[in-house]
Amino acid sequence: MKRFISIRGSAIIALALIVALMITGCSNGKAGESKGPITIGSKIDTEGALLSQMIIAMLRENGFQAIDKSEFGPTQVVRKAILSSEIDMYPEYTGNGAFFFDETESEVWKDAQKGYERVKQLDKETNKIIWLKPAPANNTWAIAIPKTLADKERIRTLDDFATYVNRGGYVKLIGSEEFVTSPVALPAFQKAYGFSLKQDQLVTLSGGNTAQTEKAAAEGTDGVNAAMAYGTDGSLTALKLVVLEDTRGVQPVYEPAPIVRQEVFDKYPEIEGILGPVFNSLDLVTLQTLNAKIAFEGQNAADVAKSYLTSKGFLK
Repeated sequence: MKRFISIRGSAIIALALIVALMITGCSNGKAGESKGPITIGSKIDTEGALLSQMIIAMLRENGFQAIDKSEFGPTQVVRKAILSSEIDMYPEYTGNGAFFFDETESEVWKDAQKGYERVKQLDKETNKIIWLKPAPANNTWAIAIPKTLADKERIRTLDDFATYVNRGGYVKLIGSEEFVTSPVALPAFQKAYGFSLKQDQLVTLSGGNTAQTEKAAAEGTDGVNAAMAYGTDGSLTALKLVVLEDTRGVQPVYEPAPIVRQEVFDKYPEIEGILGPVFNSLDLVTLQTLNAKIAFEGQNAADVAKSYLTSKGFLK
């Protein structure tokens, strides 16, 4: 009888040890319960898709359940989504803080570090949104025209462009609704340089895909000969487009950064360490190259993101 009790007792102890080990493994290991879920959104443009896919891939690599809602909508839609907790995170541009907080007249947004510190402070205090460190690449709004037009009319700057418009030169510009209407985009250019485009001189798109706008300007689609562009676009040279120089420094600095709801960040502060090195590696040339793979070569944003992250050792 004693022998039976001893064996039974040993079995119970062994079973207890197995259960304890299983619990420990589930709480500490990647194979256990995943962290999250965290819902990732982005704007409807090439770079937004690229950056959101990088965020998704890195979070999944580090044991998070990441829900993909990339290319969710234009700035206003994505911004509303994070403020209402419909999404938890998305890549945003520091310069948009000027618009979010009605500070478009402030010079602070034209300084990369000061602009970042300002939007980081305001968004945390006002909306409980945390800004992680941005990439060192200025993806500012720009206007691009075909090199043939630039050479023929000697247009190199927005001053030159304004002179051309005001003397009756033919212009048909294509851009997103945001570019056409946002006080910090086309209206800011028009105000600073003293020109105005009429409604029949504009082709307005719902999304901000510059691959579409630049291609239209390069090919003269429906008479288009000017396009909304971004500083990090990679297809400008290949399409033989010239970006007009903003000699008056109208535009804020637009560096892309992951932003996340504070509730999520407080629960998972390690996100900063996961994404920080990735965004720090994305300089202007790198983003131009990666964007070109998507916009010009037709590659899938998720594939481009994963390939880059793997090549840099961020993904195994």
